[in-house]
Amino acid sequence: MKCSRLLLIFPLCALLSACLPGKETSPFTLTLAHMNDTHSQFDPVNAELKGAIFGKSESDTLYTRLGGYPRLLTMAKSYQADALAKNEPLLLLHGGDAWQGSGYFKLNEGMANAELLSQFGLDAMALGNHEFDLDNQKLARFIQGVNFPVLAANLDASDDEDLARADNLKPFVVYAFEGNQKSPVPDLNQLPKGKQLVAVMGLVLEDMANISPNVGELHFRKEVATAQATVDLLQAKGVHQIVALTHIGNARDLALAAEVNGLDAIVGGHSHSLLGDFTNVGWGNTGEYAQLVTNPDGVGLTCVVQAGSYAQAIGLARVSFDGQGRVIGCKGQNQLLASRDFFADPARTQPLDKTRSQQASKFIGAQPNLVTVDEDPRLRGLIDSHFKPALDKAFGPVIATLPAALQNARRPGDNGSDNHGSDVAPLVAEGQYYWANTQAVQALTGGPVDFALLAVGGVRADLPAGELREGDPALTLLPFKNQLTVLTLTGADVRALLTETITATLAPSAHAGKFPYGGHLRYIFTETLAGKRGSLTQLQWQGADGQWQDLVDAQRYKVVMNAYSANGNDGWQALARAQAQQAERVDLAWVDGKLTAFPVLKVEQNGAQLSARYAGGQALDCKADTVNCGTDAASFVQYVKEQRPTLTALTEETVTLLRAH
Repeated sequence: MKCSRLLLIFPLCALLSACLPGKETSPFTLTLAHMNDTHSQFDPVNAELKGAIFGKSESDTLYTRLGGYPRLLTMAKSYQADALAKNEPLLLLHGGDAWQGSGYFKLNEGMANAELLSQFGLDAMALGNHEFDLDNQKLARFIQGVNFPVLAANLDASDDEDLARADNLKPFVVYAFEGNQKSPVPDLNQLPKGKQLVAVMGLVLEDMANISPNVGELHFRKEVATAQATVDLLQAKGVHQIVALTHIGNARDLALAAEVNGLDAIVGGHSHSLLGDFTNVGWGNTGEYAQLVTNPDGVGLTCVVQAGSYAQAIGLARVSFDGQGRVIGCKGQNQLLASRDFFADPARTQPLDKTRSQQASKFIGAQPNLVTVDEDPRLRGLIDSHFKPALDKAFGPVIATLPAALQNARRPGDNGSDNHGSDVAPLVAEGQYYWANTQAVQALTGGPVDFALLAVGGVRADLPAGELREGDPALTLLPFKNQLTVLTLTGADVRALLTETITATLAPSAHAGKFPYGGHLRYIFTETLAGKRGSLTQLQWQGADGQWQDLVDAQRYKVVMNAYSANGNDGWQALARAQAQQAERVDLAWVDGKLTAFPVLKVEQNGAQLSARYAGGQALDCKADTVNCGTDAASFVQYVKEQRPTLTALTEETVTLLRAH
């Protein structure tokens, strides 16, 4: 059933559901095991844990590794086996964004994910925004290549020649449970008798076209309206237990629960929210796990969960229902998946001795939200034999060494970071500033740039201690192949951009990918109402002489950033407004190996999509065989090679976020 047809029958279904009598059922508990934003992290992720690990200090640091697909699979299998032994119903769900994030994806374009995720026994996956990073033909191949349904109730694919034929892309799926045993229900008009029915519906970002440039002829419906209409349809047909599997971010999940009647649980993704209190390992507290939100009818409750990112954790929630099918409780937690690899140094070249290794194991064993998990040997072997050799080859020669790991906390305060946030994003911005001021680039742009701006969501990795290889920036750190652009903005434009994007990320549950960093630009933002608002109390740029000076609203500045942000995507709409009538801007890409400038006339909006109109009828086609748009990653490589062969954090902080108490 196409989404467009589904939406036409929703009003009738809503009327029917209002007339249905309450249905007596047996009290039961549904277990939800879930992951999200795994981003092709087939291998473990380097991590630092802090606490009284070695018995002498509360601030001991343990260098270790977390997660990875094989470790995630082991834990998922454990949950499945436990539910089977207890004959309890369980759903294993993925909240979207399996794509992007590592060199494996760059080399295999999603199909490695299809093969590996099909080993998990997933019951459903939400469609994430990064699943649109290639094109819809490749996305359709992925959707048809997995052995579980991919869900998006508010996506109308009927006009898209690729996804319209993808019959594994569904608005929802219904499972009939008898104890632990479950089977999909193919026809809502023929529901099985005597079984517990549970529906899982998918929701994607309603503003996907503003976030992903590759949505083709797809149409995205409003999240709240579609969710309520889908609930009404399912209830009218006799399905009363409903889980929303979403990729819209924790803030929107909480709002959805407060605006829609009939959702029993929301399993989310997109905001990378590792919900729960992880201060015991130095990671902070990013929000309540299994938060119960009251529905607009004042009676129903919805349990909201999300499980972090990069395959480092898995969540387990138990949702309890009474005899009327109403949610009466929800409990659970996220658990970080620890390896048995413990090191004394951030480069992870010196394993801990036996005594300290035992202390580390004891510390991990005492943490309720941390569990030691061995990798699934079969999946590890498949990765190492089929995919890892090509990845190792692609990384190329060493271009720098890092004495210590550099963290890419998106928003200051996230993951135990201080009020200056990411160490990595300012370096990337500095690299763009350096590259844009080289003689070759200035010859195309007409002169030097004053500073760089960067949305942190484009920076996809921490930088671990040890060696940085030439392929790292393009394969893992800056994998989107975005062309850099040099544009002229007023100080007022920059002030509006920073104020809007920072304010939008103040709420703890907000998606923080739009948070801004700069190169040769610094600011202080002072929050005045916690999670709501604040203002810039300092905004300065650094001249070529090294002196800092205030940005003047009426003055014009040359700025370098990537073109995705310059077009106003993902919350940077202030720049789209600034270029709506005309732009003083050039985008930079290689054509047949020659760096070429593409002048931009203005930024145009078509629906939710924002794009550049190029001068003289030119088009910059980054998918063409002769075109290479990856100037963002190349700028960082050149900067590191020529200026930072020993790569450390910048000595001067450029971002300061002062939180209200």
